[in-house]
Amino acid sequence: MFRFASPLFLCLLLVVAVVLFLKYRKKNANHIRVSSLDGVHTLPRSFMVRLSSIMPLLKIAALVLLILALARPQWGDKKVNVTTQGVNIILALDLSESMQALDFKKNKKIVTRLEAVKGVVRDFVLKREGDRIGMVVFGSNAFTQLPLTRDYNTIAFILDRLNIGAAGPMTAIGDAIGISLKRLEDIQSKSNIIILLTDGKSNSGELSWQDATRIAAQRKVKIYTIGVGTKGEAPFLVDGMFGKRYVYQKVDVDLDALKTIAEQTSGSFFEAGDLTALEQIYEMINTLEKTKVDVEKWVEYKELYQGLLATGLILLLIYIILANTRFLRIP
Repeated sequence: MFRFASPLFLCLLLVVAVVLFLKYRKKNANHIRVSSLDGVHTLPRSFMVRLSSIMPLLKIAALVLLILALARPQWGDKKVNVTTQGVNIILALDLSESMQALDFKKNKKIVTRLEAVKGVVRDFVLKREGDRIGMVVFGSNAFTQLPLTRDYNTIAFILDRLNIGAAGPMTAIGDAIGISLKRLEDIQSKSNIIILLTDGKSNSGELSWQDATRIAAQRKVKIYTIGVGTKGEAPFLVDGMFGKRYVYQKVDVDLDALKTIAEQTSGSFFEAGDLTALEQIYEMINTLEKTKVDVEKWVEYKELYQGLLATGLILLLIYIILANTRFLRIP
């Protein structure tokens, strides 16, 4: 955020412009008639002669810089101070191998399910204000990628760097819910929710999704479940003997389990077969999970006049020295 702390001093620029205009008119009005100037332009000009022609510009530049310094240009960063707890949100994201299925389109380009999810989740995070958001990723195992934080830019940064298969090839939904519940214990809040996104069936982990759901219901943690991907077979890009090729494989997402998890925790179940549906789902969750947060905003400004002042003084000093030595004019 840029501003001038004392913008009234900028009026002096108008005064400078008027003085220059009047001086220009006077200079053109007072002249001496000579018989001819033919051949004058062919005379060689020394460096000092060329330098003398920019002396007026040196003075004008120095004055403009000093006036701008008087106006005190400032650059500010907006700060937010949250005075209430808000909502604790854990984003539980599936990184299993099935998330590399190429059945989503983004900007008319075919992308993996994870790539489509990243953009939508990033937009969701950046729309929140005052809530703590954490991230849990899961495959064959589940682990905390980011604890609860209000640093949304860091969340977006970490989100962009998620890789398919980083947590193993399979799907541990129960463990993902369990780790998410553990993270929600770290900071107390009146409202705790988990947004669980997966495209598979729970086939790994130490904790069953049924037991994890029961614990979440007891702790009154609301779980929104999202099943992503098209039904039936989906295209995958795999390495073959003659290079990469597309292979269609069946992806088995357990929609019944996701519905049960949502119902037993007073959440909601959603099914996203394309990017538009996925965007609408996160927009709906963003609307549902709103909380009144007292937010105080202010701006911390950094002064920028020092550089302008120093440059202006240097130019003015150079002008004064040259005008009273090498380019001294005697009336």
